[in-house]
Amino acid sequence: MTINIILIVCIPFIGTCLGAAMVFFLKNNISENVQKVLSGFAAGVMVAASIWSLLIPALEESADKGKWSFVPAATGFIVGIGFLLLLDVVTPHIHLDNQKEGPKHGLKKTTELMLAVTLHNIPEGMAVGVVCASWLSGVNNISSTAALILAVGIAIQNFPEGAIVSMPLRAEGMKKSKTFLLGSLSGAVEPVATVLTLLAAQAVVTVLPFLQAFAAGAMIYVVIEELVPEMSRGKHTNLGTITFALGFVLMMILDVALG
Repeated sequence: MTINIILIVCIPFIGTCLGAAMVFFLKNNISENVQKVLSGFAAGVMVAASIWSLLIPALEESADKGKWSFVPAATGFIVGIGFLLLLDVVTPHIHLDNQKEGPKHGLKKTTELMLAVTLHNIPEGMAVGVVCASWLSGVNNISSTAALILAVGIAIQNFPEGAIVSMPLRAEGMKKSKTFLLGSLSGAVEPVATVLTLLAAQAVVTVLPFLQAFAAGAMIYVVIEELVPEMSRGKHTNLGTITFALGFVLMMILDVALG
């Protein structure tokens, strides 16, 4: 079981590292259309994961509260949105849908871009953590397979985020090895968030529905604030819409069929 936990914790971070490694294989920056495709797919995966892996289990776990069973999930979701909103306000970063803008907080553009992706990885790490805690606690019959599927789904959507950090830095003339390191480090917060959430949730199992919904709200905030604007700007916005649907359906199928 310990090996399975370590694997699940590491998989999303590996996705970020693989994305950052694209700097060794691609000469130029990622095209706008490719970014739309990747952002749309990532958004679809995150929305599906929020619903099937987090919100529905949160509601089911609170079913014994009768007509008030929605309270933990609704409260957690709103607090999760508010938490990411607060981080978005107080953390200096560049929005991924407008990377051409200059730094606004006295920091280097490199630093603000890394902070943007790091901000995204916090709710994703929390999501993996609460699902692992649900599995270990025997909540809602969530299996190790369900936790693994969520980790893989998040790793898939982390791939473009790693590339989004490393490729622009390479285009500015930075060495490939350094851009790969910075792109990878942008995802380092994710396993940390996973472990901390896992420990907190296991310590107080009764708050699991709240934490599940909290992680869902935080991920939905990232989708609305960053990924949807990225997939919808400029021409050929239908590319993002199509890949959103593909990402959503793929994650839904994996979660329902294998979870």
